[in-house]
Amino acid sequence: MLDELIRKFEGNAATIGIIGLGYVGLPLAIRFAECGYAVVGLDVDASKVENLRHGKSYIKHIDADQLYALSISGAEFSTDFALAAKCDALIICVPTPLGKYRDPDLTYVMGTLEVLKPYLRPGQLMVLESTTYPGTTTEVLLPNVEAVGLSVGKDFYLVYSPEREDPGNTSHNTRTIPKIVGGVSDKCKLVGCALYSGVIDTVVPVSSPAVAEMTKLLENIHRAVNIGLVNEMKVVSDRMGIDIFEVIDAAATKPFGFTPYYPGPGLGGHCIPIDPFYLTWKAREFGLHTRFIELAGEINQAMPAYVVTKLMDALNERGIPLKGAKVMVIGIAYKPNVDDMRESPAVELMEILSSKGAEIAYSDPHVPSFPAMRKHHFKLSSLAIDEDTVAAFDAVILATDHDALDYELIAKSARLIIDTRGRYRSSVEKIVKA
Repeated sequence: MLDELIRKFEGNAATIGIIGLGYVGLPLAIRFAECGYAVVGLDVDASKVENLRHGKSYIKHIDADQLYALSISGAEFSTDFALAAKCDALIICVPTPLGKYRDPDLTYVMGTLEVLKPYLRPGQLMVLESTTYPGTTTEVLLPNVEAVGLSVGKDFYLVYSPEREDPGNTSHNTRTIPKIVGGVSDKCKLVGCALYSGVIDTVVPVSSPAVAEMTKLLENIHRAVNIGLVNEMKVVSDRMGIDIFEVIDAAATKPFGFTPYYPGPGLGGHCIPIDPFYLTWKAREFGLHTRFIELAGEINQAMPAYVVTKLMDALNERGIPLKGAKVMVIGIAYKPNVDDMRESPAVELMEILSSKGAEIAYSDPHVPSFPAMRKHHFKLSSLAIDEDTVAAFDAVILATDHDALDYELIAKSARLIIDTRGRYRSSVEKIVKA
């Protein structure tokens, strides 16, 4: 059974099931289809399934041309999880958000396991790619698989392989980003490596799922802590009248021992604002308090409020109260050049401004209307960036610096610019660094 499954993966003869067709699952489905595998895409969202059946993309940086490999491969898309029974590999790519009290919310993972259980069979590989705390694969997935009578490592194989997607990154893609693979047993690891070796340039096996789970957390905690550091440096530099962006650019000329990180209005995306708290939660089980990580989290989470304070001070100098002021937030996706709104700090900015009585609007070339979100919703559509529109607002906040924005027009037309991204380097009175 082990040899047969490995031969299927190595010979591109396997059927690959992707559960969750979002920012992680869809690129992975495309890559497997490009390499000649049969693909079955499963999602509870019927609109995603319908779009893919008609060759339509619902993710900005994935266009219809990229979906072509799926259409010519005969890939199936469905909300019917019974199709999982025909799959040789089941790759779970579902959200793992935080709960109300910053505890791991595995609702989507557990729900996926429940609907898959009736269709699990000997000779399959299950992979979890969703970010989670060390121990999830062996403490949560393993008992659920064994509960249906399957013997992991003998007739069924279980692996953790963290996703490393970076939406909008043109320098790296699914094929070129090395893949970490941690199996519950050596045989599981062997099968997992065989699966990914057919589609990923570099596969990196590790000794256990827990190592793979911790690797993913370290990667994102590294970024979160360094961004927290530079955000704190931004506040200190501002108080001293120093431009933190000039400081970072100068420090970056050192050819060793320094990596530039840049401040902003807070952290966004599904990983960096969330992953550190998965580890802090798990660490408490071992009697440990991860003070360094939590401090970085506190600093980063305070940034939207800091930006609003800078806006209030600048408006006060002009004799304008924030309550009733017209404020446009420019760029509400969490990072440049994508439509991804997950955990975007711009949304937190909008919430704070709204709660203080400001009249808010937004402009984002990648987000034509404010999407339905789990925690936030505004009945707003993106405004065009033109001289009259920009000039009509008391202030604009540059929250995400998309390449498509006309920065010269904004600088010329705006009455007041709160620049959270260091896009404007000139010392002009109406430009406030935040």
